[in-house]
Amino acid sequence: MSDHLPQPSVSPRLRRAGVIMAVIVIFVAVSGLIVRYRHARALDEDVAQRHDTVKVIYPEPGPAQDELLLPGDVRANIDAPIYARVNGYLKYWRTDIGTRVKKGQLLGEVETPELDQDTERARADVSMDEANWEIAQVTAKRYQDLLASDSVSRQEVDEKVADAKAKADILNAARANLQALLAQLSFKRIVAPFAGVVSERNTDVGKLISSGQNSGQPLFRVVDTSRLRVYVATPQNYAHMIASGMTVKVTFPELPGQQFDGTVVGTSDAIRVASRTSTVEILLDNKDGKLLPGAYAQVHFDLHMQGGRYRVPVSALLFRRNGLQVATVGPDNKVMLKDIVVAVDLGRKVEVASGIDANDMIIDSPSDSIEQGDAVRIKNAPAKPEPRDGGNRS
Repeated sequence: MSDHLPQPSVSPRLRRAGVIMAVIVIFVAVSGLIVRYRHARALDEDVAQRHDTVKVIYPEPGPAQDELLLPGDVRANIDAPIYARVNGYLKYWRTDIGTRVKKGQLLGEVETPELDQDTERARADVSMDEANWEIAQVTAKRYQDLLASDSVSRQEVDEKVADAKAKADILNAARANLQALLAQLSFKRIVAPFAGVVSERNTDVGKLISSGQNSGQPLFRVVDTSRLRVYVATPQNYAHMIASGMTVKVTFPELPGQQFDGTVVGTSDAIRVASRTSTVEILLDNKDGKLLPGAYAQVHFDLHMQGGRYRVPVSALLFRRNGLQVATVGPDNKVMLKDIVVAVDLGRKVEVASGIDANDMIIDSPSDSIEQGDAVRIKNAPAKPEPRDGGNRS
């Protein structure tokens, strides 16, 4: 007897029915998936229509120390234009431009014939007044002696004494006039007021000299270039960060790769209304004479910046009626408008002093119609920037 039982055979009709049922089941399943996909897509489109898609950024932390680069105006430590104090003609000059002079060294001399004559006349007046005073004094003394013997009256004695006093006053006035002319005559010699370099000579032999013409060209100009003063117009935002005693670096375009140490010696402690800048004065050593007054310089300030400042692109700013704002995205994907105070305009970016912090997700290039509480969708997921240690502004 065999262990294998005969298997019942499946009819072709039953097999066909099974295949049809399987196809139907697969079709139903695929149709359900398609319907669900289309429903989800429609839901996403509906959400997208009701929520604006935005790009967000994190504020960039400002540096703790920053370099401020500003142009400077270089001037001599002492710059003295020398004008004439007497009228006449230039007799000769002794120094030309570039000549190093000592204090009191002769630069030139003015010929003053009229002043010379006035001086001689004043000397003659003094001599005459001295003689008149002497005779008046002797006469007054004699009258006082005669009064003892009643040879003259008291009235006559008083008149002679008063006449001697008047003659003395006339003599003193003549002497004062002579001294004034002699003092004026001393300005015939044009001398250097301090040790330095002659930077200008605007006269020549025989040229007419008129005193008191300070509005015209000086006869000579003497400058002291052993030290230089650099004047810098500092923007209002940085004026409070610069104080006397600070050390700065000064560079010159004609001396690439070279830096010179300078010291801030003073500030104007005021803001110019026209430019909104404060003037800073820097002292620069120039004993070797390498640097020239009148040059253009660049001054590098190393500034310690205040904490809590952040930088954002200008494209993120909203210019509203109440002032500057930025739009941020809250935890519930709702827009939050924040008022900000801009400390520094860096061109493409601004440095914000208050109003935002490092965790704010700021909408970049927000719509002008965006409002508080609007629902938005974040297009990107930016990483928080690392704090920076330095920077440069110019």
